[in-house]
Amino acid sequence: MKHLFSNRVKIVLLVAVLLAVILAVVSNLTGLSLPDMAVKGILTPVRSGVSMLVEQAQRMYNYMFEYEALAAENAQLKEKVAQLEEDNRQADAMARENHNLRALLGLKEANEDFKLVDSYIISRSSQEWSSNFTINRGSGSGIEKGMCAITANGEVVGLVDEVGSNYAVVKTVLDSSLEISATISASGYNGMVQGGYATGQDGLLRMDYLPSSAVIRNRDQVVTSGSVVYPRNLIVGHVVDAGFDDTGVAKYALLEPAVNVASLEQVFIVTEFNAG
Repeated sequence: MKHLFSNRVKIVLLVAVLLAVILAVVSNLTGLSLPDMAVKGILTPVRSGVSMLVEQAQRMYNYMFEYEALAAENAQLKEKVAQLEEDNRQADAMARENHNLRALLGLKEANEDFKLVDSYIISRSSQEWSSNFTINRGSGSGIEKGMCAITANGEVVGLVDEVGSNYAVVKTVLDSSLEISATISASGYNGMVQGGYATGQDGLLRMDYLPSSAVIRNRDQVVTSGSVVYPRNLIVGHVVDAGFDDTGVAKYALLEPAVNVASLEQVFIVTEFNAG
């Protein structure tokens, strides 16, 4: 036991001597004292860890800064896009209004007896056999029940069916209860036009009571014949098909309405005209 202990002491002393020699050599080569080497040995890994943390923090800061800058830039771009879209909508609205004004000027020049009230559609209602919309003008603007509604291009839209002080309901040409005395311009054949006449013909008008000998061509224009309600030569629609009615005695024509009721924004009410 005593001999074993003696060997261990010798080994420890030998290791200590070797370490002392190695440290002395390193100290001599680097010019650092043993205490300096001990301090550096402890601080080096600490400094390395701190340096890594600083680099990570710097990268994180740069990322957050760039993210905020991109977010701000994105918000500015969205705002600019929204403004451009609004400008585009306003430009489109102005273009449509200018077009309508030019068309209206031509309509008034061709019909000097017309007195018109401009109005805008504020709501719509459509069912299987009926079609109407509400405008923002009423009796306060001189509108009365039974007055004709048209576009700036002189196309028939419908008839005023109900009137309030600041609104009116217009029954459109697509309504099955509305009848218009009309003429095929090219041939002079007269008939009665009605909307929503039969299933499977949604969106079309039907012109009945045409002579069996009538020659009817596609795209023939149909206009109002003139009455106490509808001024003469307003555009009703264009022929898209024709055939014989159930009796086989008279012909009928299917018409595409001159106006797309669903896309209308503005209409004009004819408050006065020369029916003669």
